[in-house]
Amino acid sequence: MNRMDGRAFDQLRPVEIIPNINKFAEGSCLIRCGNTHVLCTASVEDKPPRHVPEGEGWVTAEYSMLPRANRERSKRDIAKLKLSPSSAEIQRLVGRSLRAVVDMKKLGPWNITVDCDVLQGDGGTRTASITGGFVAMMLAFRKMKEQGLIGEIPVSGYVAAVSAGIVEDQPMLDLCYEEDSSAMVDLNCVMDDRGRLIEIQGTGESRPFTVEEQRQLVDLCAGGIRQLQSIQRSALEQK
Repeated sequence: MNRMDGRAFDQLRPVEIIPNINKFAEGSCLIRCGNTHVLCTASVEDKPPRHVPEGEGWVTAEYSMLPRANRERSKRDIAKLKLSPSSAEIQRLVGRSLRAVVDMKKLGPWNITVDCDVLQGDGGTRTASITGGFVAMMLAFRKMKEQGLIGEIPVSGYVAAVSAGIVEDQPMLDLCYEEDSSAMVDLNCVMDDRGRLIEIQGTGESRPFTVEEQRQLVDLCAGGIRQLQSIQRSALEQK
C-alpha cells in the first residue's frame, strides 16, 4: 500500500520547532509535525508540590486540546468542570517523560509546569507534546541558569517521542489521523538520546500483535526519535 501523503514507511512528517514563541513564558516553542501543531510553554514557580522532598524540585505537565483543534468542535475541559480522561492520561505521560531526564536535586526547590496546548490535531498530539515540551523545558532551564537560580542544567539527556503503527499489515512511522484511525496496531514510544526506552504504549486495535512486530515498531520509532532529537538540538541552537 502507498501512504496518503506519499511518504516512505519509515519517514517522519515534516517537523518544525520554533523556539521562544511566547515572550512571557520562561521557555516556549511551537512544534509542527505535519498538520499537528502544539504550543508548549514552560513556567517556573518556587513552590514544588508537598510530596517533593525538601530542597528538591519537580516537573509536571498539563495538556489541553483547543475546541476546534479537530475536525469537529469539542467542548473545553473547563466547561465540563474536569479534564477528559484522555487529556488527564496524556498530561501524566508528558510529565513522566520529562521527569525521566531531570535531576530533581540539581533542579532545587523549583516547580516547572509544561503546558501543552494543541492548536491543531492530526494524530500524534501526545508525542509532539513530549518532543516540544522538552524544548520548552530546556529553554526555561537556560533562563534559570542565566538568572543564577540554578548552578547547572539539571538534565541527563534529550527526550523525544513518536508513534508507529501497523496499517493493512504494513508497519509505518508517525501516523497521521487517517492512518491512526484505521491502524491494526498503534504504538507510542518515548526515548532518551542514548536510545533507552522511557515508555512504550502499544495496543492491538483490531488484532493482536507479536513480539517481533513490536520490535519492528520500536525500531521504526528509534530512527524517528533520533531525527527528532536532531531537530530539537537545532531549535535550541537558535539565537
